[in-house]
Amino acid sequence: MKKIAIIGSGSWGVALAIHLAKQGHKIKIWSFSEEEKDLINNEKKCKFLPDAKIPEGVICTNSYKEAIEGTDFIIHVTPSKFTRNIVKEYKQYVTNQPIVICSKGFEKDSLMTLDEVIQEEIPNAKIAVLSGPSHAEEVSVAIPTVLVVASKYDAVLKLVQDTFMCDKMRIYTSKDVKGVELGGALKNIIAFCAGVAAGIGLGDNTFAALITRGLAELSRLGVALGGQKETLYGLSGLGDLIVTCLSEHSRNRRAGKLIGQGKSLEETKKEVGMTIESIDNIDVAYELGKIHGIEMPIVEAVYGILYENLKPEEAVNALMNRKRKSED
Repeated sequence: MKKIAIIGSGSWGVALAIHLAKQGHKIKIWSFSEEEKDLINNEKKCKFLPDAKIPEGVICTNSYKEAIEGTDFIIHVTPSKFTRNIVKEYKQYVTNQPIVICSKGFEKDSLMTLDEVIQEEIPNAKIAVLSGPSHAEEVSVAIPTVLVVASKYDAVLKLVQDTFMCDKMRIYTSKDVKGVELGGALKNIIAFCAGVAAGIGLGDNTFAALITRGLAELSRLGVALGGQKETLYGLSGLGDLIVTCLSEHSRNRRAGKLIGQGKSLEETKKEVGMTIESIDNIDVAYELGKIHGIEMPIVEAVYGILYENLKPEEAVNALMNRKRKSED
């Protein structure tokens, strides 16, 4: 039995808590919200996961100290834009526990990946990244799921693999921290594009092309940023890309669909009601592409839709009429 802190009480944090508690581990979730804490502790429910029942082994607290002290490892699963400030608040309670990043995204101002942000705040932290095709709604009700954990520390890889694995969850290991993290961060942007395509009534041919060419874009950028191409064609890249682009569970796809249907950015954020990592990170990917000289026409098109008043139909037309070239 492990004692585990989960920093973040959103759908993914609670889904992981449910999974781990079912394996016999003791879980303490940190939440900034008194309302969410009371709902988890008193009613054993999560407002983001209406079909899930939270086991008795899960406790929620608003205290970092209570959540972290005495634990075997920490799972960090807050929105990327809040990561640095939250780490600043809890790092005083971290001793030698590994930190497993389950958030997906970048820090907007610095263009850093989240492992870089946490390593900067806690230089001695032993960091892992857990990612892959995984909707919280499905993990919370024990639908079989396969993920990959990456770390440069063998002991951390073994700890995470042993703790999470069961007949409902399979965990592969990797040493490519950057590749696993970038796959999870960049696929959200392509999923947003898939939603836009759905919103303007495009079909399966378009989705297949978008996934394939989107993977080419995120792989080019991922390799430029230090990831391995093989990783980006694995669970955390291609796998997560497929599930996020095609499923109605995906808030990134849903947000793109609303934009495609003519909603404003503010209307979309309000209707989705949860953090939309793709919107927070599209401009980061756009800037990184420019900095590294990477050709990213899909990312540039969706950047135009969000920030330059480009109509989705015009973006599609521009993509389809790019100059002729070979597939690469």
